[in-house]
Amino acid sequence: MIFKIITDSTADLNEDWADQQDIDILGLTITLDGKDYPTVGPERITSDVLLEAMKNGGQPTTSQVNVGQFETAFKKYAQEGRPVLYLAFSSVLSGTYHSSLIAREMVLEEFPEAIIEIIDTRAAAGGEGYLSIVAAQARDKGASLDETKAMIIDILPRLRTFFLVDNLYHLMRGGRLSKSSAVIGSLVNIKPLLWLDSEGKLVPLAKLRGRKKGMKEMVERAIQDVEDSTAIVAYANDEASAESLKEKLLETDNISEVLTMPLGPIISAHVGPDTLAVFTIGQTAR
Repeated sequence: MIFKIITDSTADLNEDWADQQDIDILGLTITLDGKDYPTVGPERITSDVLLEAMKNGGQPTTSQVNVGQFETAFKKYAQEGRPVLYLAFSSVLSGTYHSSLIAREMVLEEFPEAIIEIIDTRAAAGGEGYLSIVAAQARDKGASLDETKAMIIDILPRLRTFFLVDNLYHLMRGGRLSKSSAVIGSLVNIKPLLWLDSEGKLVPLAKLRGRKKGMKEMVERAIQDVEDSTAIVAYANDEASAESLKEKLLETDNISEVLTMPLGPIISAHVGPDTLAVFTIGQTAR
């Protein structure tokens, strides 16, 4: 039986596309002004609504996918006898991955023959989405679950993730960055460039004076040593800059295709308005 791919809403995949590709998306939750909002389904909060609230002083918090959600999803496919490959949001940035491990053990107690494979992608946003797309393409070409899992694990240390943020306040507020690291984000016209290191930690990489220089630096770093000619560009309410980044990437010899996507509400809640991100796959480990 063809295996099922599951990821979570931090992968920022378009839900209609994911449905067509037989990918399930489990949603993390956003709390804003005392109200909880889903990030998957017709009632989901959109990034535009969230970012506008943040511009007006809103301070959203996020909650991981809980054990019960995972148990329901895993049990459904265990009952069908269908193997599952779950691509999880970085364990360094969320407890979602650990919740999935607990749920898997619970389901395996009832369905010991079930196949539930879980990968800590150590990725987020378009990086996690990139891995989901690659996994779906492999499955469509006839790759088995084991073959697909091995391929994804091989890619993990070579996945490049760069974020150019307007400031570091939101990352500090959410505990994803220390106060000392966030100081650079308060300097006038300094645009911090960050990346996810080999452990999945968000680390300051450079301090650029001005957005244009920041974008130029991000492109230069993203195209170094690339293996796959496809790149992903993500953005928080600045589609024009995302299109500019896309053009700059396509002008290089290394990139021939660029997919653009808005950052979803979970990632947007942590990085804040006007963030840009680029994701590529390199030849060597980070």
